Amino acid sequence: MNLFSKLQQRAAEGKPLRVGMIGAGKFGSMYLSQVPRTPGIHMVGIADLSPSRARAALKNVGWTEEACSATSLEQAARLGNTAVIDDGMKLIASPFVDIVIDATGNPAVGIAHVLACCEFRKHIVMVNVEADALAGPLLKRKADEAGIVYSLAYGDQPALICEMVDWARAAGFSVVAAGKGTKYLPAYHESTPDTVWNHYGLTAEDAARGGMNAQMFNSFLDGTKSAIEMAAVANATGLSAPSGLKFPAVGVDDLARILKPREHGGILDQRGQVEVISSVERDTRPVFRDLRWGVYVTFAADSDYVARCFKEYGLITDPSGQYSSMYKPFHLIGLELGITVASIGLRTEATGAPVCWHGDVVATAKRDLQAGEMLDGEGGFTVYGKLLPAQESLALGGLPLGLAHGVKLLKPVKAGQAVGWNDVAFDAGSTAVQFRREMERVFAPDVSRNR
Repeated sequence: MNLFSKLQQRAAEGKPLRVGMIGAGKFGSMYLSQVPRTPGIHMVGIADLSPSRARAALKNVGWTEEACSATSLEQAARLGNTAVIDDGMKLIASPFVDIVIDATGNPAVGIAHVLACCEFRKHIVMVNVEADALAGPLLKRKADEAGIVYSLAYGDQPALICEMVDWARAAGFSVVAAGKGTKYLPAYHESTPDTVWNHYGLTAEDAARGGMNAQMFNSFLDGTKSAIEMAAVANATGLSAPSGLKFPAVGVDDLARILKPREHGGILDQRGQVEVISSVERDTRPVFRDLRWGVYVTFAADSDYVARCFKEYGLITDPSGQYSSMYKPFHLIGLELGITVASIGLRTEATGAPVCWHGDVVATAKRDLQAGEMLDGEGGFTVYGKLLPAQESLALGGLPLGLAHGVKLLKPVKAGQAVGWNDVAFDAGSTAVQFRREMERVFAPDVSRNR
């Protein structure tokens, strides 16, 4: 609370939060649309591999040419406007930027950006949840050692879920389950960029006119994005990750009835885990009062008195009256990112960050794959991401989904089976591979104790 008044104060003092953003895609554009409307924020620089694309994005969200006319980050800091450049590392190194937003979505690039932020002591907002799912626990540890804030991005579902979990725990409730909604059917795991638009009720031509990327949208549909986001939530909250998400079809009025342990009539493997719910029944009927765009938490009374309070104050509960839920029906992606920027800049507090390694995302074959094939990563034709407990991922030697792009298979892998490190020819010298391997070594003892 009080972030807005504190931002107003920074504006009045002429000491705005100095922000730089890397990547001006959809998420970045949504935040950029809010920056001119937010006091106490100075977007000093925007780095994008295509500055012309970034300028087009700025124009699309209502920025004037004068607002982004600075020719350097130094000039932008002096004049109070914004520079558009093509080098993210230059932005991170700039003495005129204090908070960096990584909105690239590339896990390997994200790791490099966080390490650079550690070197130059810049707080980092990790819109790049792909990098967080790949190596977030170690990235957070490196950030702590460097004395900077590493944070998930408010507006994305993981940070909103973390907020709900924190609310429940701070109020004295034990969290039973937490997660988000999505559109899911089992067949979607086999979806490819060639088939994705049929599931959205669009033609390829419609999608092209809307500038929609088939592989990106396919990652939302085939279960990969859900796995990535739930790994981030498990690692940021300490909740358990199941061995594969179940995606039960659940409406908001049934959250407490369904998302509780099996021994109490629900579907959970255990109390205190993440799960994603579907907005469609398995026979494709829409779920009544679905939560497709939202987030939820279920929690327990843990005493007869609290259960009685649930009833007195009209909470929707399961039949026992012991379990209830809270939900938010939407998430606004980049439109809400200012909450994280303000939280970091004014309070040096993250809006969600890894505290453990409980969840991992392993590349899983969409079809029978043959030796010699090239994996094409998130949302592609070959693999989807499956959420697993970290100890299970380590035990089977699973290849992280974030490293399953542009690598060649050495062995055939059956549809539905995990791809292993030993199944592919990976570049052992790459920074991303080395960093991930370091995380496995560092966190392996903790993971073993959680078995």
